[in-house]
Amino acid sequence: MFQIMIVEDDEKIRTIVADSLRKWQYEVLEVTSFEHITEQFTAAQPHLVLMDVSLPMYDGFYWCQRIRSVSKVPIIFLSSRNQNMDVIMAINMGADDYVVKPFDLGVLVAKVSALLRRNYTYQDESLVISHRQLVLHLSNSSVQYGEQSAELSRNEFIILQTLMRHIGRIVSREDLMQVLWNDEQFIDDNTLTVNVNRLRRRIALLGLEEFIATRKGMGYIIE
Repeated sequence: MFQIMIVEDDEKIRTIVADSLRKWQYEVLEVTSFEHITEQFTAAQPHLVLMDVSLPMYDGFYWCQRIRSVSKVPIIFLSSRNQNMDVIMAINMGADDYVVKPFDLGVLVAKVSALLRRNYTYQDESLVISHRQLVLHLSNSSVQYGEQSAELSRNEFIILQTLMRHIGRIVSREDLMQVLWNDEQFIDDNTLTVNVNRLRRRIALLGLEEFIATRKGMGYIIE
């Protein structure tokens, strides 16, 4: 079952859209707290996001960028703002579609279905990331190498997913801490080191040594 994450602060609109999607047998996650949307996204790993533009704290463009930094999940914007510049900004931020309010529920559901079909035609392949024969399963937060597999903790999963989505590029400690804890200034810097080392040991136990490299003073990289 596909899961749709709805980021919409208008409760009436959110409820109507959620009920309509559930009638089509989609699982729906309704976001009601708008301070830590990236964390909620990472924990839930939805297959598609419906994102309002005008939100408390930060707008939808900001959260789209944050999600895009860790995932290629389809994102559809919902907005009463219909200026061409808003649509252009949304697409440039990484959105897949832009639906102007008020909208027809049937059209919205059709757009959701089309995007899901387009992105998950090969569902098994779409729900894994692999590199150097190490396979990260996004559906159940497990990692596999050869015949060996292991379940990852939330933090281990987020770190590995982030690094594997940036193969060949250094991911700074600050960026990882931001994805993990949203506001890194309140987290002891050593906490990230502990989590990375735990993840390294877990991968090494599967038989793959030195999968994650440290770039001193810069961050981590998977080459």
